[in-house]
Amino acid sequence: MECWNDCTMDLRLKEFDSPGIVGDVGKTRITRINTNSCKFVRFVSFLWFSVGMMGSACFGEKITLRVGHFPNITHAQGLIGHYLTRQGKGWFEERLGKDVQVQWFVYNAGPSAMEAIFARSIDLTYVGPNPAINAHIKSRGEEIRIVAGACSGGAALVVQPDGRIGKPVDFKGRKVATPQLGNTQDVACRAWLGAQGFKVTQLGGDVLVVPTANPDQLALFQKGGVDAVWTVEPWVSRLVLEARAKVFLEESSVWPQTGGKYVTTHLTSSVKFLTEHADILRKFLAAHVELTQWINEHPEEAKKMLNEEIKLETTKGLRPEILDNSWKRLEITWDPISRSLVKSAEDAHRIGFIKSEPNLSRIYDLKVLNEVLSGKGLPAVN
Repeated sequence: MECWNDCTMDLRLKEFDSPGIVGDVGKTRITRINTNSCKFVRFVSFLWFSVGMMGSACFGEKITLRVGHFPNITHAQGLIGHYLTRQGKGWFEERLGKDVQVQWFVYNAGPSAMEAIFARSIDLTYVGPNPAINAHIKSRGEEIRIVAGACSGGAALVVQPDGRIGKPVDFKGRKVATPQLGNTQDVACRAWLGAQGFKVTQLGGDVLVVPTANPDQLALFQKGGVDAVWTVEPWVSRLVLEARAKVFLEESSVWPQTGGKYVTTHLTSSVKFLTEHADILRKFLAAHVELTQWINEHPEEAKKMLNEEIKLETTKGLRPEILDNSWKRLEITWDPISRSLVKSAEDAHRIGFIKSEPNLSRIYDLKVLNEVLSGKGLPAVN
């Protein structure tokens, strides 16, 4: 049945306050439609109802970017970013735009952060090299990508101050603590001892490597329960300043092929986020690079913010002398120093932590980072 012989109506689209929507945002568009069909009228009415129902869901809600980090000095960009978000002065938020909000998640172990990536609980996380390697292998290269560097350096081998260890041969029959079985410093320690000619197994050998949580290392070292510790900041400085440990070896000395640089922390992304939100990732990486520059240009202010955030997350900040001493061993960077990651994976395979020869051909995706660096007139990384 025909309702009108010549039906004319105005279809007015509401204004939506959303800068991320493509179209004539901020205007009311009027389209004049002529039809002779009631069916068309009913269809337009249904369409109008649907737009009204979906308006808030499609146009009003912000995109939430979920980012992980550790309460550790080697995660400086994450800590400072989190701190500024708490203060309502979000560094990343200002550069992502008002249609994106950032949620921060704090982890105390790399495997937990990687599991959160697998579970789609977070999109990005600052994490150490070995958890990223393990996650990449576990997912057969399908789940995570390293998209930027964050920190280089910070690790050292310290020994008891009584002179019991003065040269490499003195490590025979000794106990050396590392933070965790198979973690970055544990692998570096075992690889170095092997290079000195020692046989080291998970249960013993010429040198007993004892995986011990960082807080327990300090107490054990002070009681004489271990002869040496291979760890990372701020624990190196705490051992030196609080337990009178002597630095036997800076880890930078075992990386001549990279000029003493080695990855301590990098930024990883889920493949899903990288694929579906490359535009947001580009803005985040630009903010990451700019924050890294700011940190290096304003170290005192950066250390203050970082320490305030550590205190908020753990209830206790670092003493000024610990913080200052730790900072000297670190380089805050966006360079992932990929050659050091590859060698770390090879060492883990040779030691026996990785069963098959690792294939890391897809672990990096630095295309977006290099586009950002190019736009800022900075050299590319690989």
